[in-house]
Amino acid sequence: MSRWNLAWLLTLPSVVVVGLTIAFCAPRGSKSRDQDYQNVQLMVEVLAEVDQNYVRELTVEQKKKLVEDMINGGLERLDPYSAYYNESDFRELEKTTDGKFGGIGIQVNVDRATGYLQVTSPMFGTPAYDAGILAGDLVLKVDGKATDSMRYDDLIRSIQGDPGTQVTLTVVHEGTKEPVDITVTRAVIEIQSVLGDRRMPDNPAEWDWVIDKEYKIGYLRLATFSEHTAADLKKAFEKMTAAGVRGFVLDLRDNPGGLLTSAVEVSDLFIDKGKIVSIRNRKGSEKVYEAKSAGTMMLPPSAHPMAVLINKNSASASEIVAAALQDSGRAIIVGERSFGKGSVQNVIRLPERNPPVALKLTTASYWRPTGANIHRHADAKDTDEWGVKPDAGFAVSLTDAERLQYLRWRRARDIVQGKDAKAKKPEKEEPPFTDKMLEKALEQIRTAQRQG
Repeated sequence: MSRWNLAWLLTLPSVVVVGLTIAFCAPRGSKSRDQDYQNVQLMVEVLAEVDQNYVRELTVEQKKKLVEDMINGGLERLDPYSAYYNESDFRELEKTTDGKFGGIGIQVNVDRATGYLQVTSPMFGTPAYDAGILAGDLVLKVDGKATDSMRYDDLIRSIQGDPGTQVTLTVVHEGTKEPVDITVTRAVIEIQSVLGDRRMPDNPAEWDWVIDKEYKIGYLRLATFSEHTAADLKKAFEKMTAAGVRGFVLDLRDNPGGLLTSAVEVSDLFIDKGKIVSIRNRKGSEKVYEAKSAGTMMLPPSAHPMAVLINKNSASASEIVAAALQDSGRAIIVGERSFGKGSVQNVIRLPERNPPVALKLTTASYWRPTGANIHRHADAKDTDEWGVKPDAGFAVSLTDAERLQYLRWRRARDIVQGKDAKAKKPEKEEPPFTDKMLEKALEQIRTAQRQG
């Protein structure tokens, strides 16, 4: 190998180094080792041709960026959730993990139909939520730059930024055709994960946890699954219990997920025995999470009927909870079929790299207590087994127009008004709206109470 080719090889990120390590560790003369050599050699030869013959000479940084783009392009073809983190990416990831980062407060995914970034949920109380970003929005541009040509992680970084700075998103609301520009001021994001339906009139900082005073039905809405979700849920239930609640609705609509441990903890609050979820890797090894009898709330179930609301944006940890409650018979599931995100990602630091780099890699999958599949693969059909479906007779679908109306109605109920709010008229009156999914759930709980 020429010194030039050797120099190229030495500048490759850790993924290629790991590939070489694997190749050398394979049994001598094995087919696996030969294939690994060929794959790494092919990558080096392509890079060599680019460096020798491309129309313009690349700088060291451009060469490095080319390799990273090649790696990420391949990983993104595997699935939308795997990615390579270079030194800068890894530092940002650590900030996110610590909760010390600036952003606008949206959780996103890639829309399967269009390929655009889609808002799965604006986080309650964040700049995006207050500015009018809605679940289901397609992000066409960020600060005027088209997003269809941007890599996923680059796009996320362009939306994040220092608190106090602004970013303009060009979005198309679900059910509309015309894009709109929404300018949002970034802030440090602090997520409130457990919400009610409406705020207390005399104390907007507190939620009214009882949605039906006559039948004593409580209502809880989970925005995400974080480290403190289960603890916050327990506090809300203490207030519901004090109010004499005899049944309740758990709303997981537009909840994009979060921590696996949080999903298990939340499920365990309502199930006193049996399997909650299992995780399987490529070798078939399985880790099973079981419910514990201690700490179960709202017992006996027959005296405390429960309904869970889901829609097409309920994903990952939301699906774990909904599936566990459905398979155990603890709750009726109302709404739409869920998103179908049943895969597990691990962040793997690559060895002997300083500054550190890492892979975010899909390493396993979630499975329902019954053993049924949750994940919707790219080639999955509607007739295939994936996600969580409403119970028979409890499917409630919305048109695009109804979905948009619901999101605006929900946002209007959540926003904390100022002291002089009663003296002000809204700029535009929202049309009357009935939450069909919620009403279906409430009627089921009322019926169960009357029969009980």
